[in-house]
Amino acid sequence: MNPRLSPDEVRSRVRHLPGLPTVVLELDRALRSEEGSSDGIVRLIGRDAGLTAMALKLANSSFYGASGRVQSLRDAVQILGLRTLSTAVMTAAVMARLDPAGCPGYDGEAAWRHALGTALCAQRLADARGVDACAAYTTGLLLDVGMLALATTFPEPYAAVLAWGARHDVPPLDAERELLGVDHAEVGGMLAEHWRFPPAITHAIHRHHAVPDGQGDPLLDVVHVADNIAHALDLSRLAGAMVPPLSLAAWRRVQPPEEELRAIFEHVEDRLAHLDPSLFR
Repeated sequence: MNPRLSPDEVRSRVRHLPGLPTVVLELDRALRSEEGSSDGIVRLIGRDAGLTAMALKLANSSFYGASGRVQSLRDAVQILGLRTLSTAVMTAAVMARLDPAGCPGYDGEAAWRHALGTALCAQRLADARGVDACAAYTTGLLLDVGMLALATTFPEPYAAVLAWGARHDVPPLDAERELLGVDHAEVGGMLAEHWRFPPAITHAIHRHHAVPDGQGDPLLDVVHVADNIAHALDLSRLAGAMVPPLSLAAWRRVQPPEEELRAIFEHVEDRLAHLDPSLFR
C-alpha cells in the first residue's frame, strides 16, 4: 500500500471534520473580552449537555485538582475559576470530535498526556513573559492535533507511517513527510483554521517545528520550547519517543532560567502524576 496523500485530499477531509461547538468560540471571546459574567458563561456552556457532561468529568479529574468536588458548572467556576473551566471545555470538545481508535499504533492516552503537559508548560512560560497565557495553553494543547486528525481521518495510512517510523527509528514529522507528503504541523494548521481559531494560534500550530531564526513570534517561541520540555519529561511514556529538534533561537528568546524550569517540571509532573486513563476513552 502506498499511503501518500495529496494536500487537496487532506484539506477536503479536514474540512469535513465536525466543527467545534459554537459555545467554545463564544466562551473564548467572552474570556478575552473580560466582559463575560460567571452566570453568563455558565449559561453559555450549559447549552450543550454532552459537552457539559464531559467537561465536568475532566474538571473532577486529578489533573485539575478538584477530584470529586465538582457537581455542577457553578461548582466548577467557584473551585477552578473561569479560565481553568474553559480549558476543560476546550479539551472535552476536541476529544469528542476526533477519535483515533481505528488507527493501530496510535496511543491516544499518550498523545493527550503530552498535549496536556505541553499546555501547562506553555501557560507557565507565557505568564512569566507577558504572553497571553490562555492562548499559550490552547496552542500547547492543540500543538499536535494534526497527528490526531491524521489518525482519525486516514487511519490506515497513518498506521503505516507510525509503523515505518518505529521500524526505521525516524521521528514522526520526517516519517509523515516521507510517506504521506504532508506533516502533522501542516494538518494541524488546516484544522485550526477550519475550527476558526485566531490567526496567531493557527500560525503557531502550523509553524511549531519551523521556528524562524530571525525576529521571533512570542507565542510560537513559547509553545515550541514548551513542546520540547514536555518531550524531555517523557510525559507520553511511549517507548522510543524522540525529543524533536530545539530551535536555539527560540530558546535564547525565551531564556528560561534553571529555577523556573525546575518549578515547571515539578508543576507538570505533579498535575499528570495521577491522571486517570479513562478520561481518554
